Amino acid sequence: MAYKTQGTSSNINDDGKITFSSDTTVYADGISTFTPPPPPMAGTVSGYTSGGDTPTIVNTIDKFPFVTDTNATDVGDLTQAREQMAGQSSSENGYTSGGESPTIVTTIDKFPFAADTNATDVGDLTQARRHVTGQSSGENGYTSGGFAPPNVNIIDKFPFAADTNATDVGDLTQARFGPAGQSSSENGYASGGFAPPNVNTIDKFPFATDTNATDVGDLTQARYFLAGQSSSENGYASGGFAPPSVNTIDKFPFATDANATDVGDLTQGRYRAAGQSSSENGYTSGGFFPITNTIDKFPFATDANATDVGDLTQARRGPAGQQD
Repeated sequence: MAYKTQGTSSNINDDGKITFSSDTTVYADGISTFTPPPPPMAGTVSGYTSGGDTPTIVNTIDKFPFVTDTNATDVGDLTQAREQMAGQSSSENGYTSGGESPTIVTTIDKFPFAADTNATDVGDLTQARRHVTGQSSGENGYTSGGFAPPNVNIIDKFPFAADTNATDVGDLTQARFGPAGQSSSENGYASGGFAPPNVNTIDKFPFATDTNATDVGDLTQARYFLAGQSSSENGYASGGFAPPSVNTIDKFPFATDANATDVGDLTQGRYRAAGQSSSENGYTSGGFFPITNTIDKFPFATDANATDVGDLTQARRGPAGQQD
């Protein structure tokens, strides 16, 4: 027998427990356990690092596995060599939006996870801009902030189900470039950035409705050009430029609107890196200064420093991150 409870499917097991798809188990005396569902963009197979500059701007799509600590392989090309883009992930495809090539572009590229192949151009943002960040729900990709010029506060949304242009669905609380992007199962987040000055703002906007973001907390340091990662329970912002470049890993909760805490360090202080998320770990790949090919990994289960677990095929800065 199955039920729908607050939009979540459930089943009565042989032992009399009701188990929900979000891992809530209800006993006769009430709710016994609850584990939040993973964010829609969390991966289980591979992380991807797309584009960037070496300092020559490149179109490389690198892939590295989550189950083993090893180097990345080159599995395809973007439609344009470009940097400073946003990365988004659906259950089937990776997306790279905006950036510069070196002209600032509106391009939304899509590449499949099921096969190692080149990206295709599937739509445009509402405005050409670089230094943007990305968020992903189960149904849509979001591209927020950036530099057009000037700095913008636009939140663009494009659907995963169809190849089409983005629409402007809201605004960040500040026009800024270089924030990090995080995603819970219900909300998108944009943390840090350069307004000017450097800011520590953590903005949140809902996936269920098209509306403006609200300021829900602060990072431990005002900085920009950070990488973003997401677990089922927390958002992470790693690295960045304060100045100088920093190795800080900040964590903030999704369940409540609160400030971030410093929970660890990257192996190098760097900025303009890409962020990826598996169900168990956060990854920070590439970055600057100097330009690096390092892939760092840090655990979600404990607050700890990152470890160097592999290399990209090219040392580069300004790439976008995706995960399968």
